[in-house]
Amino acid sequence: MHIALREVHDSDLPVFFRQMNDPEALRMAAFTPPDPADWDAFATHWHKIRGSRDVVRTILGDGDVVGSAAVYGDPGEREVTYWVDRAYWGKGVATAALRCLLAEVTDRPLYARAAADNTGSVRVLEKCGFVRSAHARGFAPARGEVIDEVVLHLAD
Repeated sequence: MHIALREVHDSDLPVFFRQMNDPEALRMAAFTPPDPADWDAFATHWHKIRGSRDVVRTILGDGDVVGSAAVYGDPGEREVTYWVDRAYWGKGVATAALRCLLAEVTDRPLYARAAADNTGSVRVLEKCGFVRSAHARGFAPARGEVIDEVVLHLAD
């Protein structure tokens, strides 16, 4: 499968919304909006980030929208995030997309966070050069509880 990134189009938003309302994906991601089914909050969030200086991209798999990836935050504290449709998990899509994003955004350091039990996401980050740097606990809205998370960083 050929993976590419491009600017986010308005037509991508309903696809992202559907992807972010998959119960299994929500549980795995853990750190989600309080109410992922709130279209107005979703649309407001996307309008804000698309108008910011953050780097926000649509992930394409063979030309189809399969997720999103972004780098956000203040210099020196910037974080990566990504969301891949569950139908594409375990197929190298997230790793390829993150590599494309890291080639585009050369600022370092970069940080990432993942639920400690989200081994797939942690593995993607490590394959792309991120190293575990800390452990934290935080409230995960998708799970309704405080959970362990892994903090990773990518240095120069």
